[in-house]
Amino acid sequence: MLKIENLNFSYPDGTQALKDVDVDIPPEHTFAILGQSGSGKTTLLNCLARFLTPQKGAIWLNGQNIQTLSGAEFRSKVGVVFQQLNLFPHMSILDNLTLAPRTVQLRDRRDCKASAMGMLERLGIADLANSYPAQISGGQAQRAAIARGLMLQPEYMLLDEPTSALDAKTSDEFADWLRELRDDTSFIVVTHDLRFARRAAKHGIAMRQGRVTCSGTLDELICDIEQ
Repeated sequence: MLKIENLNFSYPDGTQALKDVDVDIPPEHTFAILGQSGSGKTTLLNCLARFLTPQKGAIWLNGQNIQTLSGAEFRSKVGVVFQQLNLFPHMSILDNLTLAPRTVQLRDRRDCKASAMGMLERLGIADLANSYPAQISGGQAQRAAIARGLMLQPEYMLLDEPTSALDAKTSDEFADWLRELRDDTSFIVVTHDLRFARRAAKHGIAMRQGRVTCSGTLDELICDIEQ
């Protein structure tokens, strides 16, 4: 269980981006964080990823404050896929997937390669193993980036605006694919794409001006946002 408790964050210019945010995020779900630009959803994701440290409140993972976890332990439990994906352009897709397990978890190279090929095959992109990021489509790159994150077997995977570079058809396919992966990890998706959110997730929160304005099913959240 990931629990956000009374979270507050202000930027150096005095802008308060998060105001008393309380959220419980259960495991084995795709959980959506919805809101327009400036609502605080990206700041919340950055706090969950430990890129920002809140001035007040705490985030608990299975009863532990995430700020007390070592870097290696935290990164093994919480993965992040950025909007820009950040695949290493000079490395093949296969090498992108095996880098972290080899360097962070010190796993055997052959074991990492076998695991990576199994992951790529399961996700339908095994034929791209020796391709480079510039040679594949946006939808394929999204899958490759998430496959790379799943190699560390995190409990939660944070996705920042994952459909921003995808067309509607590819976004729908991506949502269906996320649902199939719920047994592997719990996804937390920050998005303003309501169509994608409704297809990918069942529950979530809506944010406005740094506060949680609604928590519940996707239909309830969308009604709140459209008011």
